[in-house]
Amino acid sequence: MTDFLLPNSAWYSDFLVSPLFAISLTLICFQLSQVLYLRSQRFPLLHPTIVCAAVIALLIKQLDISYQQYFSDSYILTLLLGPTTVALAIPLYQNAKYIRQLFAPIAITLVFGASFAALSAVGLAYAMGASTETLLSLSTKSLTTPIAMTVTEIIGGNTALAAGGVMVTAVTGLCFGPLLLRWLHIDDDRIWGFCLGISAHGTATVLAFERSSKAGAFASLALCLTGSFSAIVIPIVVSLLK
Repeated sequence: MTDFLLPNSAWYSDFLVSPLFAISLTLICFQLSQVLYLRSQRFPLLHPTIVCAAVIALLIKQLDISYQQYFSDSYILTLLLGPTTVALAIPLYQNAKYIRQLFAPIAITLVFGASFAALSAVGLAYAMGASTETLLSLSTKSLTTPIAMTVTEIIGGNTALAAGGVMVTAVTGLCFGPLLLRWLHIDDDRIWGFCLGISAHGTATVLAFERSSKAGAFASLALCLTGSFSAIVIPIVVSLLK
């Protein structure tokens, strides 16, 4: 009976590579990270996205669980990102009148912002001698995770690398986005939200909602439009260059 409770027993090994462990680990780490974030007065470097990811990475490393295994076991959480993204339509509807008033500026900002987000990453990686697969994977780094992984798979990139690019973009947006906007003396919630959403997708959208519902709505709009625009344009551009 005591052997059953030992860490090297068969049930323990099976549990570590089960969806129950991966999902529980993710949810517990996120909740604890959220508590830490709130107690730190929302210090950007302690955002749950950053802390939770770091803690999970260390834990699965110590437990000798591969990232591929963890990702496969917790895939249901990734699937839920889709419905979550769709739910962002609610604040969009609530702020529809503001969005209609700014249709032209939004369209222009979308085209230039989404294009620069992809080209800057690809250009920098190309200058550093990155492979074609890496270039394709980084082109989707400013899209929300489910869209980024789907587009990356379509154009022949590496979905794991694309997910990493999305994460790095999210962390960078969380840490430096608000600081840059304050440095530029931008106080308009509409601009604040749209800039964050177009550059750092879902994670920045959550941050925008912490500022105001209007900022969150415009971040949601930017996230959705950037995803739609890039999902159409990136595969077309890649097919023309091949």
